[in-house]
Amino acid sequence: MRRVLVVDDEENIRLVLRTLLRKHGYEVEVADNGESALALVESFGPDVILTDVRMPKMGGMDLLATLRAKQSSATVIVMSAYGNVDLALEAMKAGAYDYVGKPFKPDEIVLALRKAEERESLRRENRSLREQIRNEQTFESILAKSQEMQDVFRTISKISEYKTTVLVTGESGVGKELVARALHSRSSRKNQPFVAINCGAIPENLLESELFGHRKGAFTDANSDRRGLFEEASGGTLLLDEIGELPTSLQVKLLRVLQEETIRRLGDTKDVKVDVRIIAATHRDLAAEVKAARFREDLYYRINVLAVHIPPLRARKDDVHLLVDHFVTRNNARLGTNIRGVSPEARKFLIEYPWPGNVRELENTIERAMVLAEGEILEASDLPERLRDTLDPVQAQLASGELSIKKTSAAVEEILIRRALQKTKGNRTRAAEVLEISHRALLYKIKDYKIND
Repeated sequence: MRRVLVVDDEENIRLVLRTLLRKHGYEVEVADNGESALALVESFGPDVILTDVRMPKMGGMDLLATLRAKQSSATVIVMSAYGNVDLALEAMKAGAYDYVGKPFKPDEIVLALRKAEERESLRRENRSLREQIRNEQTFESILAKSQEMQDVFRTISKISEYKTTVLVTGESGVGKELVARALHSRSSRKNQPFVAINCGAIPENLLESELFGHRKGAFTDANSDRRGLFEEASGGTLLLDEIGELPTSLQVKLLRVLQEETIRRLGDTKDVKVDVRIIAATHRDLAAEVKAARFREDLYYRINVLAVHIPPLRARKDDVHLLVDHFVTRNNARLGTNIRGVSPEARKFLIEYPWPGNVRELENTIERAMVLAEGEILEASDLPERLRDTLDPVQAQLASGELSIKKTSAAVEEILIRRALQKTKGNRTRAAEVLEISHRALLYKIKDYKIND
């Protein structure tokens, strides 16, 4: 952190600081107000901005707000004359790292910069450690640390190199396509095409042409020859997503392709050889579909040679923490938000909710909460009502089969205390009145339930 931008409307202050800091080995630029400073931020790229609070045109507070909106990585230290300390403290609440009072001693400025350097060094180290942990918990773009998903990763590693057809099963939203892509990326076909089609998203009269292609004149609007997805994926991998939706007529043709490794375009009389690794995916119970005569038994056994089942998110709670933090970080970059974390109460709701829509639902929920959040921490109140309504601790106790009056009463007590504190915005005296207990009793219970942890 050797680049410092000094922003002050007093010329003598700018001169003194430029001389002092250059003497200590810093590269220094100066500006006389916030507007001039913003232009230098773009061209100079300072590590630290040392700015006065009160200046004409644009003061330190407006400069700080603009830098935050632009997501500048520069560390801001404010300078404040006697009588403006409250304003300096307000600046720190708004994101400034530190403040130095005026008049200042040279050592105070140098010490503030060195403290900022130490903090940034620790932040870089923490980022590096987080990235290292993240890499250890990432498998081909799939983020998970639960034992259930580690088992899935091991299976993918074992079977990815074989051309044998794979059936990927799991509820909607668990990431079946990500698993299919991981199988492709881990195979010798990784540099060849990966093509995906949702068998339930295309009308039956168009699906055959999409898969196998057609010759010119094969049907109305077939104005030219067209290759199908089997030919597009030749040499690589074809994902047949939601294969349980495949019409019976096409199930027969797919079985023929799997057995003979040839396809025939609509309107053609000749077969075309294809070299495609097939991955099928479904949220349906195909064995039950076979019994109900909705899915061909011979095709089922042909695609179910190797199977990968992805457990639902509710069965792998360890992954929820990881995914929540990942989505917060990603959305901050994508949406320009500045969410720094998730409150313990909100995180508890996120962990306990059953997530019927799995990872996809969790991702959408976090994005919604971040857009609507008023503070820098996601609170329980920022989450959709369905999470908070269904996750009352009493209901959770009863749903778990718990019959202990003592444990259930404690669950009721904890949620009432949390709600009272939320209602009174953390005012414990008022919360005690709402709860109709003594202030001392409330303090004991807050400690027992670790509500502020």
